[in-house]
Parts: sequence; structure tokens; C-alpha cells
Amino acid sequence: MFWTTDKLSNNMHRETIPFLLVVIIMGNSLMTAALDPKPTEQANLPQRPVLQPKETVPVTGNYVLKDPAGTSCIKLSMGVEYIVIEKKKPSYFNLDPTTTKTTGRCAEKEAVLSLAFLGKGGYLNLTFEKEGNLTYVSKITANLAPGKGIKNYPGVIEHEKLFPTVAGCSLKCYSQTEFHLSENLRVKIVSLQFQAFKLTNGKFGKEVECRADFIKKIIPIIIGATVVGLLLIAVLSFLIIRDHHRQAGYDRI
Repeated sequence: MFWTTDKLSNNMHRETIPFLLVVIIMGNSLMTAALDPKPTEQANLPQRPVLQPKETVPVTGNYVLKDPAGTSCIKLSMGVEYIVIEKKKPSYFNLDPTTTKTTGRCAEKEAVLSLAFLGKGGYLNLTFEKEGNLTYVSKITANLAPGKGIKNYPGVIEHEKLFPTVAGCSLKCYSQTEFHLSENLRVKIVSLQFQAFKLTNGKFGKEVECRADFIKKIIPIIIGATVVGLLLIAVLSFLIIRDHHRQAGYDRI
């Protein structure tokens, strides 16, 4: 069977059209995929902190900082809440341990633990110092960046001796501690336990009670002792007055 030139041309034309349609469809699909990321890719894009109108209890996270040799120099467990004050109205953001990256540096007498979260959403830096047999937090630096075009909230307190404890021991604090880092930013730390510079096998040492917990525990004892003292004074006063009246009666007789 023989094909003429016209028949060959028509047949090639019929075969070329579907092929061109496939190429155009594939090209459009690739362009759409490039312009519109997949849901999984969108989920992985860095997010920013979202301020909440109501306060909730922050999740407790566990953080460990190691020196270049792989030895733990800071072990810390705590929950962190950022409090932003704008026009005398507070907003809240809780630090999420699952989106937090731990970095820092360890030295013989100073160590810095840095917690960065949500891409460039903010950070919290704690500076630990060792002075003789005493360790403490000397500086707290923080920043909260809710998003582009929104005001950042930095703050710092320094030259302090916060949470002092004996080297080799871990300080534990059930009480909430709130730090005013700037006019617009406060940081609240809850369920705190940490140990710096001297850890055995990367584990917490002997627990030491923080001052706030001690005060909470001792205040009821002081109040109770004061009440008992006042009652004793009242009873003794009553007995003295009664005896005085009896003696006066005897004298008249």
C-alpha cells in the first residue's frame, strides 16, 4: 500500500496535535507547581509567633548545652511565657519546645544558653556565671518578633545574681518568676530546674530549693507562729488582770 505526499502530511499533522497538547498541559502543570508550593512545603515555611489575648500555662521544655568535647555544661528544664504590653493591654506567647533550637557556648566561668524559635521569631538567652563555689544567672536577653511590619519586642536585664546555687547542685523552683526586661516585654519562667558548669554524667545533682519556694513555705509558718504568740499574750494578759482583780478584792476584805 502506498501513501501519497498529502496523505502523509495529513497523518503527521494528526499525530503532532495531540503531542503538542500534552507538552502544553505538562508545561502548565510545572509552572503551577513552581508558583504554588505544595501543602507540605507551605507547612515547612518559617512561621512567626502569634500573640494570644489570654494567658495559658506554657509547656515545660528540656534543654541541654554541650561543650565541643560533648560534655554537658548546662542542663535546664522550664516553661517560658512572653508577655507583651501595648497600651496597658497584655498579650501572651508561650515558647514551644518543639520549634526551639538550642545553641550557645561553654567556658570555665561563663556559659550562655540561647533558645531560638520559629525561624526568626525570637530568642531567649540566659548567661550563667561561676564565682567560687557559687553559680547564678547574671543576664537575661530576649526578643519577640511577631512578624514583618509588626513591632519587635526586645529586652534585657543584666548585672544580676539570679537563682544562686552551690556548684554541683541543681536549683529547682516551682514558683513562677516574672522578669521585666523592658517597658513592653516581660518574660515569665515556670517549673524551673537547672544546673550549670558541673554535671555528673549529664544528670541533675542534689536539688536545692529556690528562694521564692522557701518564702512561700516559711510565710505560713511565720503567720501561724505570730497568731499563736498573740493568743498566748492574750491569755497571759487575761490571767494577770484576773489575778490583779482578785488581789484587789482580798485587800478590801
